[in-house]
Formats: sequence, C-alpha cells, structure tokens
Amino acid sequence: MRRLSWDRIISILLILPSILAIAIFVYGFIAWSGWVSLSNWDGLRPDLSWAGFVNYAKLFATPRFQIDIRNTVVFTTFFLGACIFLGLGIAILLDQGIRGENFFRSLFLFPMAISFIVTGVTWRWLLAPGDPATGRLTGINVLLGNLGLPLSRWYTDPTVVYIQPTSAVGQFLQQVGLGFLTTPNFGIPLAMFSIVIAATWQMSGYVMAMYLAGLRSIPEEMREAARVDGASEWQVYRHIVFPLLRPVTLSVVIVLGHISLKIFDLVAAMSKKGPGFATDVPAYFMFETTFQGDHYSQGASIAIFLLVTVSLLVVPYLSYSTRREAEV
Repeated sequence: MRRLSWDRIISILLILPSILAIAIFVYGFIAWSGWVSLSNWDGLRPDLSWAGFVNYAKLFATPRFQIDIRNTVVFTTFFLGACIFLGLGIAILLDQGIRGENFFRSLFLFPMAISFIVTGVTWRWLLAPGDPATGRLTGINVLLGNLGLPLSRWYTDPTVVYIQPTSAVGQFLQQVGLGFLTTPNFGIPLAMFSIVIAATWQMSGYVMAMYLAGLRSIPEEMREAARVDGASEWQVYRHIVFPLLRPVTLSVVIVLGHISLKIFDLVAAMSKKGPGFATDVPAYFMFETTFQGDHYSQGASIAIFLLVTVSLLVVPYLSYSTRREAEV
C-alpha cells in the first residue's frame, strides 16, 4: 500500500506541470478573454470596468461582422462539400487496387504537410488575375486565355451573387438572431471561391486518407454477398458502403468544420479582407480589431464568439464519441 501510494504521488508530480500549464495558458486565458469582452477596454490603457454584453450587441450590429458571418457560412459550405466530394471520390478510386497506389496516396497527402501560409502565398501567385482589360494576364488566367475560356478576377472580384432564402430559412435565421443574413438577401461573394480552392487543395488529401481507411475496414465479404444477391455496384455503395462510412463523414465534418470556422492564416496570406470585405472572416477581423485598432474588448468578444461556435461543433461530437466508446 505504501509503495502504491508513493507511485501515485510520483505520477501526480509528473503530470502536475502540464496540468498547471493548461490551467493557466488555456483555461486561464479563456477566462481572461471572456472578462475583457465584458469590459470597457478600448485603447492602450486597460479599463476592466464592467460593460456587460454591450460589446456583443455592437459586434452583431457591425456591418463588417455581418459580412464575415456570411463569408464563413459560404466558405464552410463549399469547403466541406468540395473536400468530401473529392476526398471520397479519390478514396474510392484508390480502393480499386490500382497500380502505384502508394505513390498517388502520398501525392494527395503531400499538401497537408504544408502550412496554410505557404498554401496561401502559392495560390495567391497562381490566382493573380493580372489585368484582363489590357491583356496582361498572370497565373491561371494565362492558361484560360490561351484556351479561349472566360477569365476570372479570382480573389480580387468584388461581385456578390445574392440569393433570396426561402421563407422557412428566413424565419429560422430571424429566430436565432441572424436575420441580417436575409437583408437584403443572402449573398455569395465570388472572391471567396479562391479561398475555397486553396483550402480544398490542402485538405482533400486528408479526407481521402480518412475515407480510404474507412473503405478498407469494410469486410469484402459484405460486398460480395450483395453482388451475389444481384446488387449492382452502385447499389453496393449506396446501401452498404456509404452507410458504414457515416462515422468517418461525421469525423471529417467536425475536423474541417472547426478549421473553417477559425480560418485565418490562409486568408491573411492570400487575400486579406478582399475587395469590399469579400474574403474577410471573423478571425481576421479579430486580428485587426485587437492588434491594429487597439479595441481590446471588441476583439475579445470576437474571440469568444469563435470559441462558442467551435465548441457548439466539437463538444457534441466529443460527447457522442464518449457515449459510443462506453457502449462498446
């Protein structure tokens, strides 16, 4: 008993520095940011007097932040859709046992080893539009021009395509306090597709690896039994493979979702705010508000908003995973 107690003390002492570091530099700073977001700190001189939720009310009334939420919704939707479509498609192709599978798998995974900063700089060069009016083209526009295809202004395009949401969607947005997304209409900034292309290029390989692992975990006997019963290949995937890949899809959505909600470095390196805030996101708005504008309470409120949105995505998933492991 004495030896067991001493081993337990040693174990606690070994992990105590990590516990203290996490308590101070993670949860302590989260609590500090939360307090600052409820204060009147607006300038270099700290002012921690109580302001309540005034900063949050001002934040949601700020036109730029409203645009940022719109951009985040657009980016998340197309980013997740493109990554899942490409990743699943590539995984299915590689699962056919093609020659050189290891090479192609490594090729598709390679972009994931690159930081978003490098990806942003590279795609900023590739998607630099040049001057289509004078014919001085650069990047991918050179290829499009040589092929006689329409040119694009990419991340410099200020065009926003407005879409009128259905009445049910409009009522839901009004109920959750996001009614400004329907005023005048919900818009899709074309410049945001440049960010989607770069992010998809980097993360689709990760999605491919996830789905390929899921496909390889499905027993081949199940597919063969379905084929013997007369099921076509599409029916095998629709009724057997895709349902069994739902846990993988959920994991992919959680990982990519939290990346898209707090995306900063790719936007900062590639386009910054874009024309008319066309590629602006909450994280970049927080950076400018806090470290360039010295509006610390407003910046902290943006940070807490990002924390809450990411938590709403991650915490239910962690709870679901914990319950599932307990059942197993």
